[in-house]
Amino acid sequence: MVVMGVDPGTLCTGYGVVEKRGNELHLVTYGVLKTGRQKELGVRLREIYEGLTEVIRNRRPEAVALEKAFYSKSVSSAMRIGEARAVAILCAAQARVPLAEYAPALVKKAVVGNGAAHKAQVQRMVRILLRLKTDPEPMDASDALAIAICHFHRSDAQRALAHR
Repeated sequence: MVVMGVDPGTLCTGYGVVEKRGNELHLVTYGVLKTGRQKELGVRLREIYEGLTEVIRNRRPEAVALEKAFYSKSVSSAMRIGEARAVAILCAAQARVPLAEYAPALVKKAVVGNGAAHKAQVQRMVRILLRLKTDPEPMDASDALAIAICHFHRSDAQRALAHR
């Protein structure tokens, strides 16, 4: 199974694609879509749309996992995250790929075992779980990989409960 995780933002959207073979997770690809502060919002959203659409088309994930909206420092930054989330949701819907959403604390708990873990701890565990030589950079990309890993953990847990 192949899952694409997305960490949305209008200036930088992280993505990460992870494949599960047997009981092992394997890195497929990861990166960020940087749009630039000087561009109009519509242009940035189009660039995010085009970038995510290309990753979906090239990597053919069977699911897209997205970080749920959460309280932000300001209403305007929460709105910007929401706009980038909407673009990611549209990309998944247009590609007819199922979408799952996870709260940031749940992602941290699934990857680190602590819902209040720091970003550096998440990044380190992503490196360990995917058997990478170095921490995935930048943080937006490692967060996206963590979201994909969370989806695998949650899916495995749901399947286990269904078979009881």
